[in-house]
Amino acid sequence: MTSGAVRDAGAAERTRVVSIGRPPWWLMLVALLVGALITADLLTGGVLERLDLRISHAVRGWGLRDSAGYPFVWAVTQLGGRGTILGVLAVLVGYLGWRYRTWLPLLRVLLALGTLTLGVYAVKHGTGRTAPGHPDEVFFHLDGASFPSGHVANAVIMWGVARWLAVEYDLPARVQRAFWWLSIVGPVATGVAMVSLDFHWITDAVVGGAVGIVLLGVVHRLDAIVLSRWVRARGRQTA
Repeated sequence: MTSGAVRDAGAAERTRVVSIGRPPWWLMLVALLVGALITADLLTGGVLERLDLRISHAVRGWGLRDSAGYPFVWAVTQLGGRGTILGVLAVLVGYLGWRYRTWLPLLRVLLALGTLTLGVYAVKHGTGRTAPGHPDEVFFHLDGASFPSGHVANAVIMWGVARWLAVEYDLPARVQRAFWWLSIVGPVATGVAMVSLDFHWITDAVVGGAVGIVLLGVVHRLDAIVLSRWVRARGRQTA
């Protein structure tokens, strides 16, 4: 088997129990529009800023940060934690690399990490939005990095890549379903947990999800145009 090769496409298609999760163009456009509209509203002090304040004040009144349930809720936020996801991906990528003698899974993860870092931090530093409870009680500041939620965007992209690899490399049905659930539930649970602990505004979480969808789509398309094509060409040369 050449480097980067996977099972016959027809056979893989018959054993797929979920889709690879490549965002369609229309979903990417909707996510981009939602993210742009929310960002514009926040930068102009619109209605969503007041909504953020009301929700933040409400969840602060729950006192979850000082409750016995804090460790559990914090653990849920780690569904979007880079360390947690990379730990799982290390096992997945290591197995696939060994089983199929290919660097492609690792290259896809690195491509996703680079795209995530550049895309999310460009918006974070471009807006400079502060997190709830900022000591100066301002919404925008030079050191602000709350918007969008990196944890939510991370969950969308990286669990999305894990799902993609599990399906494309024809892993057992239960593994494919597990990563499908993580790719859907992971971002939602992460966003809800971050907002309920008052770590993020609700618009941070929503735009984090929107940015994640757009960037996951970009990763899929960069892979199709450049990465997989290059790996296949290298495989033919070394075959």
